[in-house]
Amino acid sequence: MTFDPNAAALGTSGIFGLDFSLKDAQLVFLPVPWEATTSYGGGTSKGPKAILEASRQVDLFDQDVTNPYEAGFHLLPESSQVKNWNKKAKQEAQKIIKKGGEIGKSKTLQKSLSDVNRLGEKLNEYVFSETEKILKMNKFVGVIGGDHSVPFGALKAIAKKHSDFGILHFDAHSDTRFAFEGFHWSHASIMYNVLENIPQVKKLVQVGIRDFCEQEYRYCAEQKERVSVFFDQELSREKFNGTSWAETTQKIVSKLPQEVWISFDIDGLDPRFCPNTGTPVPGGLNFNEALFVISSLVRSGKKIIGFDLNEVSPSPSKSNDWDANVGSRLLYKLSAWMMASQGIVKFKK
Repeated sequence: MTFDPNAAALGTSGIFGLDFSLKDAQLVFLPVPWEATTSYGGGTSKGPKAILEASRQVDLFDQDVTNPYEAGFHLLPESSQVKNWNKKAKQEAQKIIKKGGEIGKSKTLQKSLSDVNRLGEKLNEYVFSETEKILKMNKFVGVIGGDHSVPFGALKAIAKKHSDFGILHFDAHSDTRFAFEGFHWSHASIMYNVLENIPQVKKLVQVGIRDFCEQEYRYCAEQKERVSVFFDQELSREKFNGTSWAETTQKIVSKLPQEVWISFDIDGLDPRFCPNTGTPVPGGLNFNEALFVISSLVRSGKKIIGFDLNEVSPSPSKSNDWDANVGSRLLYKLSAWMMASQGIVKFKK
């Protein structure tokens, strides 16, 4: 049967209604259903499945990138082992979270913390191993979380292949806390862990940051040669004063090296696009503002070497799952622009 990109997707089809096998796809999505240390809202472990279901409603025609789906996209199955780890780690983490992270001399809580940190390490090893397998097949990888702790292993794997790259980080939060609530692999510590453990990351550029503690603010300031932060408050002030988004985007892109990994926490967007995400914060980017930054990165001649999309938490109402709708469309655009940056598909200049 000839594939018709204009036809409705079957409910049994693959992501975006496509049926590329792992062998035939050039971009492989790694789902990571994990949210062990989430301390506010929950549900992000259900994000990959929700995005898959919503993706079948995404039209494949794109005004910027010519037939990006022709590159071949394939979603790997979710790991039952990761789901079991997540269930156990979340159960133990909640004991500590309810105490506000105050463990004291409690042997019970000390054991819970040890278990959560150990399972976090196992999760990192899993993501590293799976990412490395994909890369060894000469394919590109997109990680779908889960909470924002999940891409650490993928970044370690990509660092074995790319010795000098940057991260373009969209988020409401800085994620540079030191072991938040005692959890070494917390979603609130992902970028701290990256900066401290992956020296191949030469530059971290954060966009939309608007919720952070003093320790994070000082840490990033001390890392000013390696970290550039575009705070949401400052981005808004520039817009209010008449600076165009194109000018601001040029500043953002100029801070990045030639090869870039995109780490996208969906709460970097205005909460109207992701009302059910774990930790929504007022303010944030418009959907098209974020896409303009990504497209400008590619049009500048820089290459996207991989990405992660996290913190998509599906709506309790399946009849109106706005979060997954937005998440699946963001995933398609991330995929399209990465393939375009690599010269696999064409884009309008």
